[in-house]
Amino acid sequence: MGRVEGKVALITGAARNQGRSHALRLAEEGADIIAVDICEPVESIHLYPGATDQDLAETAKLVEELDRRIVTAKVDVRDSDALRAAVAAGVSELGRLDIVSVNAGIFEISPALELGDADWREMIDVNLTGVWNSCRVALPHIIEGGRGGSITITSSTCGLTGVPNTVHYTAAKHGVVGIMRALAAEFAPNSIRVNTIHPTYVDTVMIQNDKTYKLFDPENPVPTKETTAPIFQSTNALPIPWIESLDISNALLFLASEEARYITGVALPVDAGFMVK
Repeated sequence: MGRVEGKVALITGAARNQGRSHALRLAEEGADIIAVDICEPVESIHLYPGATDQDLAETAKLVEELDRRIVTAKVDVRDSDALRAAVAAGVSELGRLDIVSVNAGIFEISPALELGDADWREMIDVNLTGVWNSCRVALPHIIEGGRGGSITITSSTCGLTGVPNTVHYTAAKHGVVGIMRALAAEFAPNSIRVNTIHPTYVDTVMIQNDKTYKLFDPENPVPTKETTAPIFQSTNALPIPWIESLDISNALLFLASEEARYITGVALPVDAGFMVK
């Protein structure tokens, strides 16, 4: 029997990268999935391309190959009405909601004094307000089930410390820790556990791009994944440059499972020792 057998999990930002990994890992352990993603570029993000409809369809195909059910929706987490409708439709089809992975987020690099007003607002709208929207539309369904549940918000090591050239991202990722702690306290009587995960650099398009390589290796005219790997590694205590999406998915699975039934209000680094370096 799987560790989350018979449960239903909502995952935001599920089309690719960490979100897809979370969907597959929970499905492997018996969960059915409600998968939502914007499936479009976000205007202020130039580091990497946006997810696509085809990406979300691939997530669905891979979950179905694991013999689990999945309901998908193209939704922007900034749109609380659309998100509420999508989650309600998913719960109606799959019958319940037990697990929430608040994973949708964006990342961009900008020196603080070059950051425009629109760029600041969009980062906060997606990475902070979008987190709140995801929690508030999911909570009534978990409460209605009467079985308790788990909400895990993906923050960052930037949610625990300050990182140059990311003030808007860092502010939002600190903010979601506040959301987590307030909700953990408020909904503990409903046996709903709320935690955050704080990854170091993860091997996804958010860091594997030319602009990030240039930031880490500015003297190199043509920096690459290979040339920057030692520099990334120097930021972690453990001898690796970045972790994999599966490492975050395994932490999410643990927090969603009965193994973590008394863990709530916790900010969990999965960071290769970034915070102790």
